[in-house]
Amino acid sequence: MTSCHPRTTTAAPHPLDPLSAEEITTARRVLTEAGKVTATTRFPLVLLDEPARHTAAAHRPGDPVVRRLRVTLLDSATGAAAEALVDVTAGLLLAHRELDTAAEGQPQVTFEEYEIVDAVVKADPGWRKAMADRGVDDAALELAVCAPLAAGVLVTDRPGRRLLRSLTWLRCDATDSPWAHPVGGLVADVDVIAREVVRLTDTGAVPIPVECGRYEPEFTGPARTDLRPLEITQPEGPSFHLDGPLLTWQNWSLRIDFNAREGLVLHRVTHRDGTAGAERSVLHRASLAEMAVAYGEAEESRNWVAFLDAGEYALGRNANALRLGCDCLGEIRYLDAVVADDLGHPQTLPNAVCIHEEDDGLLWKHSDIFNGMAAESRRSRRLVISYIATVGNYDYGFYWYFHQDGTIAFEAKSTGIVQTSAVEPGAGSPHGTEVAPGLLAPYHQHLFCVRLDAAVDGLANTVEEIDVVPLPEGPGNPAGNAFTTRTTVLADSADGGRTADTTTGRRWRITNPGSRNRMGQPVAYTLVPRPGPLVLARPGSPVARRMAYGTKHLWVTHHRTDRRYPAGDYPNQHPGGAGLPQWTTGGESLENTELTVWHTFGPTHLPRLEEWPVMPVDVSGFSLRPTGFFDRNPALDLPKETGSGGHCHA
Repeated sequence: MTSCHPRTTTAAPHPLDPLSAEEITTARRVLTEAGKVTATTRFPLVLLDEPARHTAAAHRPGDPVVRRLRVTLLDSATGAAAEALVDVTAGLLLAHRELDTAAEGQPQVTFEEYEIVDAVVKADPGWRKAMADRGVDDAALELAVCAPLAAGVLVTDRPGRRLLRSLTWLRCDATDSPWAHPVGGLVADVDVIAREVVRLTDTGAVPIPVECGRYEPEFTGPARTDLRPLEITQPEGPSFHLDGPLLTWQNWSLRIDFNAREGLVLHRVTHRDGTAGAERSVLHRASLAEMAVAYGEAEESRNWVAFLDAGEYALGRNANALRLGCDCLGEIRYLDAVVADDLGHPQTLPNAVCIHEEDDGLLWKHSDIFNGMAAESRRSRRLVISYIATVGNYDYGFYWYFHQDGTIAFEAKSTGIVQTSAVEPGAGSPHGTEVAPGLLAPYHQHLFCVRLDAAVDGLANTVEEIDVVPLPEGPGNPAGNAFTTRTTVLADSADGGRTADTTTGRRWRITNPGSRNRMGQPVAYTLVPRPGPLVLARPGSPVARRMAYGTKHLWVTHHRTDRRYPAGDYPNQHPGGAGLPQWTTGGESLENTELTVWHTFGPTHLPRLEEWPVMPVDVSGFSLRPTGFFDRNPALDLPKETGSGGHCHA
């Protein structure tokens, strides 16, 4: 344990509040005074060291708050990496240890390294010759984009060295889309510490596609003229209330957080029971903890392309500044986010999070043909909490939805531009779609993984797998029409990895055996998946090892504070197998205890011509639905529509 002279900083009012600029500055100062920061030190990641569940649950307004930060350090001159734990409330360095990057993996890619890769590749004589062999003259080289791509584990002869791989795209001018002009067959491996190309792979020239991929209005023809304005107004303001990061809306209450790795994080999600009047917990924490993009090309210069955007690129640091009318529509409230830049100084990401309400169609209705009563119906609205991140060619919108009937849902909306490679014009490929002459959009997978720290009416939960199954014909089913449910309790950590099954309508019920509804059954929330294919890379392959969480749709683990990310803390250049595979080997009870539920979902993307030059959103997600959590429909108390604005009248 290392310490410096104690200096206090202003405590956050709640232990789960987002990081402040002052806290980041304090952490850097403490590390500097302890001799852990030099001119070449970089800060790939600075995160809140979140308190234990019980500590957060027990906090009351006015209680003292101790805040600790987990800081990842990288020496850009030597490649040495370390992690530190800093108490920013007392101004103390609590712990510091060197990372064994050969065994543990590398820290996240820094923004500075984007520029290093581009400069190193463009200065390399071998790369310049390969470009000349492809007919690219020196004047065009400055318009090249040499992308900083995570190296994975295919580069195995330099253990512990900090490496990135680089593919090349061209532009016709500085405003052109590089993704329209990939340079085929060429990949450079860059040591970003030594600042040199350590290996250049050239499998042979392929014609560089020449057709531009512009999508701005001046390149796409006259705009439509028959689109009338769509106004969304709330003259009395929105129905939600923000008190700092504490958000309340329609019986829901939660705390909003944002960090550099996961982006948007939700804490302490509760619902006020309209019948009992009690604040009842649903989730302690919810986040998108990791996302993989794994490509399916077999060619040597492309068969390694697979990324972990949160663990390798710090997804939250790539958040957009959202704009009214473009990214969000309606009566909007924005939240800024504070992260650390490469040098460990606070950086504000403006308008990183958007909060608004939107109409969600019919919630419930009935017209009774027997009693002559007028039809009763209620419209639904939902609360939306979202942010958008851009990583390379792809843009991702992440949306948490809260509904008036107690449902929580999540959607990932993938858009942007498909990654591209070059083929002989008209030749096509079994591994992708030729979206323009000679321009291939490779098949690939998006494997999102959410982390749900369950807290269904308390912290002691159990997960049950529910299948719908037909009954055999016989005395108990004489007409052959009966079916029922089959329940499998996930009792041990060895049972924690599960796959979806659409033929049985499989879903997973998170129950609290110690809390019963009026029918005497455990209260529960059910995770309803919208499953896609699991990781398609062959078992044992580098991609499958590094993205092992993608081999199951659901994982259940006993909750521990050091189990944060499904692919481990440092997946960059890690050989694989960290995270969920290690935590589900067996021997830990999963019954009536603190649990984390991890859900993997996402599209296997077979690009279409209609997705070039910019793609419409591709939506994937899941929902959490109350199942015996309430004793009756929790939306019965919604008022009728007033009829103003042309609503709900004959």
